[in-house]
Amino acid sequence: MSHPHPELPTPPALADGTLRIVALGGLGEIGRNMAVLEYGGRLLIIDCGVLFPEDHQPGVDLILPDFSYIADRMDDVDAIVLTHGHEDHIGGVPYLLRLRRDVPIIGSKLTLAFIEAKLKEHRITPTTIEVKEGEKLSRGIFDLEFVAVNHSIPDALAVAVSTPAGRVLHTGDFKMDQLPLDGRITDLRAFARLGEEGVDLFMVDSTNAEVPGFVTPEREIGPVLSDVFSRSEGRVVVASFASHVHRVQQVLDAAHEHGRHVVFVGRSMVRNMGIAADLGYLKVPDGVLVDLKAVDHLPDNRVVFMCTGSQGEPMAALSRIANQSHRIAVGQGDTVILASSMIPGNESQVYRVINGLMRLGAKVVHSGNAKVHVSGHSSEGELTYCYNILRPRNVMPVHGEVRHLIANGAIAVKTGVPPKNVILAEDGVVVDLVDGQATIVGAVPCGYVYVDGSSVGEITEAELKDRKILSEEGFISLFAVVDASTGKVVGGPQILARGFAEEDSVFDDIRPQVVAALEESAASGNADTHQLQQVMRRTVGRWVATKLRRKPMIIPVVVEA
Repeated sequence: MSHPHPELPTPPALADGTLRIVALGGLGEIGRNMAVLEYGGRLLIIDCGVLFPEDHQPGVDLILPDFSYIADRMDDVDAIVLTHGHEDHIGGVPYLLRLRRDVPIIGSKLTLAFIEAKLKEHRITPTTIEVKEGEKLSRGIFDLEFVAVNHSIPDALAVAVSTPAGRVLHTGDFKMDQLPLDGRITDLRAFARLGEEGVDLFMVDSTNAEVPGFVTPEREIGPVLSDVFSRSEGRVVVASFASHVHRVQQVLDAAHEHGRHVVFVGRSMVRNMGIAADLGYLKVPDGVLVDLKAVDHLPDNRVVFMCTGSQGEPMAALSRIANQSHRIAVGQGDTVILASSMIPGNESQVYRVINGLMRLGAKVVHSGNAKVHVSGHSSEGELTYCYNILRPRNVMPVHGEVRHLIANGAIAVKTGVPPKNVILAEDGVVVDLVDGQATIVGAVPCGYVYVDGSSVGEITEAELKDRKILSEEGFISLFAVVDASTGKVVGGPQILARGFAEEDSVFDDIRPQVVAALEESAASGNADTHQLQQVMRRTVGRWVATKLRRKPMIIPVVVEA
């Protein structure tokens, strides 16, 4: 198998007759999926999503793909193809369109409706092209064919991209649920036909490659939800992704069956479900939906809150309910259902919310103790089936952490794909397809781009490290006044600490040492204020590390008098 290497060179200029593929996100992580295909100087982008921050990225709202590889080539982009409407595939589009607003966006009806609503909030009116399964479309040199795939959101599409260098089939996110709620299965007949015609590179979802067997059908969740509803005495709160139309449909159906009313909670939930209902993807039983304001007049055993926050996001509705900072309150006799799996890295946040809800007296039902979630991604059995149908010449696992990519590559090898034709790449690795062979040829810069409030890309790793130090180790400010002519300390040093359990008096022992160090430095000719500040920082830093076993952020200030 071909592995990426940190010492990969800058890729060579694109040769004639070569198709270049660069993943700017989604390889080695769950999120910010984005792939750039290039042929003959023209670019096609498949997906542009976001990654949600983890605990070690304090203050960050979203993480974007690194657009620097294409920032000065946006005029070469023929289109952006969106495989489906999940945030990790469409959330970065508003930020990409800041570079060029009129790039055509291609997607299914529901996907375009979701992205148009999102872009409206960013005051961007997009150029869109609606497609559906079975359709073919050309954008410049790229011939596109769209294939229906089943996922945890309606209207998901795989896309086959044909160029003179060969054909790429990108699955997007998919599974092979044989009994989907909407009757729309993954089109294996189209996969088989494409395989007969020849697939030169198969870019395939890897998220569940480590999971044996086949994914449980979505419709098996409905009876479980109904059973939980029937045994719930008080309020029911269900948390899920704001775009999981199928899961929300089953909540609506279970609520209707048990005489409960449903309230959508959270801006994204209200917006997305409104769009899905308007377009006919969500069937709302008469009288089931009510406004949040109407809940005060309904008995607890007649209410279901459908909200966001299943991943423990601090500002989402469920976290605020757990923290008692939301107008919705839960307590003894109420039931909370987390109808989703935990995204890797979110475990501690989710368990924190679960503990908070249980502390309030609520019963919490989640995928660990009940079948209230099934994955939207193909397991090992389904992937094996796809490889056997397609018989691709080359395979490039996408959408997953490194362990998922490796597991997916191993499945491909088991089905007969030569190991040298399985490309295990990570973000930024450049893959060239020429004469039917895919090869790693280099790498391009591809770091994290952080969205923090209104700033995009201004927060650096160094600043995140500072935030982490502030949150974990505390802060010390030092202030001293030094006589410019004699080098003697004539004021201070004042030491102010924040984030320490100890009283400020604990620093009384170090003040004489700081004075001595400053005067010794000045006497030796190092009287520059910057140098004196570093002397203070080192002196206090060593003492705090030894005495208090801490490594706080230290801000020294020296003023000459």
